[in-house]
Amino acid sequence: MDGLGPRIKQLRLQAGMSKAALARRVGVSDVTISYWESGTIKQIGHERLVALTSALNCSIKQLLDDDSLNAISATSRTSSTAVLSLQAHLGVPWEQQETETGGMSTLQMLTRDCHLVTPAENESFDFLFEGDLAAIATCDRFQQDGLYLLEREGLLQIQYLEHLASGRMRVSGEQLQGVTVESVRHPPFRIVGYVRARWCRQ
Repeated sequence: MDGLGPRIKQLRLQAGMSKAALARRVGVSDVTISYWESGTIKQIGHERLVALTSALNCSIKQLLDDDSLNAISATSRTSSTAVLSLQAHLGVPWEQQETETGGMSTLQMLTRDCHLVTPAENESFDFLFEGDLAAIATCDRFQQDGLYLLEREGLLQIQYLEHLASGRMRVSGEQLQGVTVESVRHPPFRIVGYVRARWCRQ
């Protein structure tokens, strides 16, 4: 089915939910659900999109495709990209995309100059789990404290990097309880992206 509205309706019916039931789960009125499904309202903010994936028990990729270019709030639209699948052992997805010719669906970016990624099926990362969505800006060096996509020994990881007063860097994650890196200029990993924004399914 083409378009975000018909997809919302299809997923709602598959879940056996009325418009009122879906509205309660998403936190909007049933009239809003009707407007979304009919296409009367074409702009849906990212928080509502994430709420819809949770309520309809679907992935963000199932909900969005290249027909939903107007689904992202107009204030956050700048250009288009794909929702890329992030897999720990396959390398940075946008670097692969430059040489692959697969049929990737197109989306408006949630944030300027970012790649929109979600973990591939059965993949999860520190701070980013299956069904979550992240806007990752390509970068190759530490910019500010925050979440970064790193490549270490051929595997992709998401870790929190912070600059210490001593000039060193602290790397931490849900499975890595804080490791101090002596050299900020030559860390034992490659920085490939900065997580500018993320939206959790639950």
